Amino acid sequence: MEISNDCKQVWDRCLAFIKDNLPEVIFETWFRPIEAVSLKDEELTIKVPSLYFYEWIEAHYIKLLEGAIKKEIGPNAKLLYRADIDKNSPVGSSVIPSFNKDITNNPMKPAPVIINDSNVKEIPNPFIIPGLRKIKIDSQLNENYSFDNFVEGPCNQLARCAGYAVAQNPGKTPYNPLLIFSSVGLGKTHLAHAIGLETKRLHPDQTVLYISAEQFFQQFIDASKNKTGSDFLQFYQRMVDVLIIDDIQLLMNKEKTQEIFFQVFNGLHAMGKQIIITSDKSPAEISGLQPRVLSRLKWGMSAELQVPDVNTRIKIIKKKIYNDGIQMPEDVIEYLAYNVNTSIRELEGALISILAQSSISKKEITIELARQMVDKFVKSNTREITIEYIQKIVCDYFDITMEKMLSNTRKGDIVAARHISMYLARKLTKASLVTIGMKCGNKDHATVLHACKSISNSCETNKSFRIDVEEIEKRIVN
Repeated sequence: MEISNDCKQVWDRCLAFIKDNLPEVIFETWFRPIEAVSLKDEELTIKVPSLYFYEWIEAHYIKLLEGAIKKEIGPNAKLLYRADIDKNSPVGSSVIPSFNKDITNNPMKPAPVIINDSNVKEIPNPFIIPGLRKIKIDSQLNENYSFDNFVEGPCNQLARCAGYAVAQNPGKTPYNPLLIFSSVGLGKTHLAHAIGLETKRLHPDQTVLYISAEQFFQQFIDASKNKTGSDFLQFYQRMVDVLIIDDIQLLMNKEKTQEIFFQVFNGLHAMGKQIIITSDKSPAEISGLQPRVLSRLKWGMSAELQVPDVNTRIKIIKKKIYNDGIQMPEDVIEYLAYNVNTSIRELEGALISILAQSSISKKEITIELARQMVDKFVKSNTREITIEYIQKIVCDYFDITMEKMLSNTRKGDIVAARHISMYLARKLTKASLVTIGMKCGNKDHATVLHACKSISNSCETNKSFRIDVEEIEKRIVN
C-alpha cells in the first residue's frame, strides 16, 4: 500500500472515517480540535489541546481511532500525541517517555505523549486555566434559599431528608443523581440551593455549581461557536464536585446539548461526584429527552414536592413574616393559608401584596384587606375547598376553637358544629366518609353518615338552623 507523505491529507481521511461513526457533537468536541503534526515511517503524530484530552480519547475512542489509522496507513501503524500543558503547571516541563508501542498490537495501553513542545501554541481556555488547576468558582447559590428558611411539611419531607443526606455526604449516598420534581412554585429551586449551601458549609473544599438548564444550553452554544467544546466539557467534569442543574426539562428536543450533558453526567458520576437535578415533571412524564439521558435520571432517587397542606402554608407565612420582622393577625394568616393554595410562590406573592397595600395606604392588616388583595391576586384560580377550611369557617361562625370541635365532648353546641362540618364536607368536597370522619375527630363512617342525615333533617324542620347552615356554606364557597 502506497502511503502519502502528506500527513494532513491522511489525517483528514481519518477524520472523515471517524465522523461517520460518531454523533456530530462528540466528533466536534473530541476530534475536530486535533491536528496532524507529522507522518514518518508509518508513525503518525497528532496534537491535542491538553493532557486530559489525550487521556479521554485513549479511554473512550482508542478502538475507533485505531481503526481509522489502520485503514489509512496500514496494519503496522504507530501513534504519538503532543499535548499542550501550561508552562506553570507542575508537569509543564516533564516528558513522558515514548513507549513506541504499535496501537494495533496493544490498543489499550496509552500511546506515547510528547509534552510541552516549544512549537505548540498555548490554546486559550474560557472555562478553566490551562493545566486544570483548581480555581475559585462562583457557585451561583442564593444565600436566602437555605435549609433554615425551608419549611418542612408532609409535602416535602422525603425530598428534604434526601437533600440533607446528600449535603452531608455528596456523591457517597444512593441518591446520585438526586432528581427533585414538582409543579411550578412548590420549592424545587429553594431546596436545590439549600443542598448546595449546606454542602459548601460542611465541605468547604468541594466546588459546588448551580446552573439552570437554559444557562447550560447557552454556554454550550457559545463553546461550539468558539470551538472550545473540549474546554467546556473539561470544566464540568474536572472542576465541579457538586453540579446542580435546574429545570432539566428545558433541554427537551435539544439533541446536541443532551449529548454533551450525557457526557458530563457520565464523567461526574464515574468519579463519584454529586449530581442534583430539578424538573417540573417526573422522569416518566418528560418527553423530548433521549432514552439514555432519561435512564441516567432514574439511576438515583426521584423525590416529589407536593402542594403544601394548610398547616404547612401557615408555617410558611409565619416564617416569612418572622424573617421580615412583621406582625400579622392570626386570622389573616389563616385566611391567606386557606385561600391561596396553588403554590408557595403565589402564597408569598399574595402576602407581599397585602404588606405593600397596607404600607402604601397606611391601613391596618385586616381580614377585609386580605380578602380584597386575595380576590385580585387569585381571581383566576379555582379555590380549593378542603375539610380543614370548612372546619375553620364553622368554628369562626360559632366562635369555638378547633380543638373543642374535634374533641370528644357531648355538649350540644359543639356536637352541632361538628355535624355541620361533616355535612358540608360531604356536600362540598370529594372526600370519602372515612376521610371525613378521620379529620373530624377520628369518627367512623357510620357516625359521619348519621351526622349528615341529622343536619339534613334539621334544615327541613328548623328554619333558623337552615339559615345558619346556608350562611356558613356561603362563606365557604365565596
